[in-house]
Parts: sequence; structure tokens; C-alpha cells
Amino acid sequence: MIDLRRLRVLRALAEHGTVTETAAALHLTSSAVSQQLRQLSRELGVELLRPDGRRVRLTPAAHMLLRHAETLHAQWEEARAELAADAGRLTGTLRLCGVSSAVAGLVAPAVTRLRRAHPGLGTEIREEESGDCFRLLLAEETDVAVVLPGAGVPPVTDPRFEQRPLLDDRQDLLVPEGHRLARAGAADGGVPLAGAAAEPWIVKRRHNDTFTLLAAVCAAAGFTPRVAHEAKEWFAVSALVAEGLGVCLVPRMVPLPAAHAVVRVPVTGEPVPVRRIVAGLRRGTAGHPAVAAGLAALGEAAEAF
Repeated sequence: MIDLRRLRVLRALAEHGTVTETAAALHLTSSAVSQQLRQLSRELGVELLRPDGRRVRLTPAAHMLLRHAETLHAQWEEARAELAADAGRLTGTLRLCGVSSAVAGLVAPAVTRLRRAHPGLGTEIREEESGDCFRLLLAEETDVAVVLPGAGVPPVTDPRFEQRPLLDDRQDLLVPEGHRLARAGAADGGVPLAGAAAEPWIVKRRHNDTFTLLAAVCAAAGFTPRVAHEAKEWFAVSALVAEGLGVCLVPRMVPLPAAHAVVRVPVTGEPVPVRRIVAGLRRGTAGHPAVAAGLAALGEAAEAF
């Protein structure tokens, strides 16, 4: 019999690349990870790892095993989901994670709905970047991730996960009150994105899903944004815009402080800046009653936009 926990360690190693990073992701020691992998190798009677400098390299046998592992894990998740559904009343804890704007706009109201509809179901919320959310799914530290597709996020064809669209969130240009683009937007009902090509931009470039989206949509509009100041949290970004230090794109989902003298200007023409927000989950878990209830509540929250 193969211990699925050891397969989980092998999957994590394939994801992270080193024993040290795998141990950190699974909250194990490096020696425990190595021991689990040696035991798995002995059980199967094949070599799974080979030294490669300071790293290890998966053998062809390991890659073959991983292809079967995805099917085994999905079937195991489906079995757990059927058992939970047979139990009737929803109990336990549903763990959700997501990017900050999705936590505020979708996850928080969804959890309020869940608490009303299923008082016996506990919830835990965690804010993370999109790529980190999928790593938490793989480590079985979260159940549903509300994320933005893009760099660092697995493709929809990844057999380990299922991704379900929740919302296409339009983005507006955020400018200071009295700005020329605010006046043009008021007169014409919006401005083309290329109209802001010469403006200084405010966005954090590293460890920020928003920058990838901004760079892509500006490239489609024919320019590269000149980043003058770097900030990530929307409160800080809005404050900098209000002081006339630059402009940015802001999702319609994101509320802005009333005290900030800023104006949302709709973007007209092509390209239309849109963030697609999806729910990610481990393949096989969609039938679990708690996960299904969470997805339904997220869908209801998305309808508000």
C-alpha cells in the first residue's frame, strides 16, 4: 500500500524544487521530508531522486508516479467529499484565502452568508497573493482560493486544481480631483487608456498580482507605464493619487476612502482593463458540502458587482 502522505511530500517537492523549501511548505523538518521520500522509494522499489548539485532531481519513475498521484489524490478527495455529504448537517471548518481586494469584496460577504445559512460551519480567512494561495491548496492548508489568473498561477489545465470563474471586475483610471483626465472623463463619459500614457504611475512592481495585469493592459494600449512610486495597499495608493503623485488603475470592487480627493474615470475603447477573479480548489473537492456551500456563497457575493 502506498501512503498518500508520502505522495503528498513528493508532489510538494516537485512544486518547490528543494527539500528545504518543501519542508517549510509542509511544516516539516528537512530530515522528515527526506525520510518520507526514502520510505516511498523503498515501498515502490524504484529510485525517485538523484542528487543534482545542492538540489535533487526527480527521476523518470518519479514523474511517472506523479502522473498517477494526481488521479489518486483526486479520487481520495472525492471519497472524502461523499463521506462528508452523507453526514448531513454542515460542520467543521471551511478555510478560504485570496488576494486582498477579493477577501474584502467577495470572501468577507460570502462568509457572512455562510454563517447565517450554516451556523455549525466554522470559517478561516487568510490573505495571500495568488501564487501563494495555490501553494496553500496543494499543502492542504486552505480549501478555496479566490485569486487572479496570471504569472505564478497554475494554468487551468493543471490536473491538481479546478478553477471556476467568479467575476470579471472592470478597472477604472484613478486620478486626482481636478486632473485633466477627470475633466475629460466627465465630458466624454471616460477616457482611452492611452490617454494616460505620459502620466506617472503608482504600483508596486514586485510580489504584486496587480502589476502584471497593469503591464499587460498598458502594453496592449501601446505604452509601458512609467512607475514613479510603488505602493500596494489600495488605501496608500489612493492617498498618493490624491496628492497628485501619479495615477493608477483601480478595480471597481475596491472601495476608496471618502476623505481622498480622487476620481474614478471609466476607461473607454480597447483594451478594456478587466481583472478576472476565479475560485481555485483541489481537484475532487468540489462535491464536499462545505466547499460547495462556500462556492455558492462566493457566487452570490460576486453577483453584487
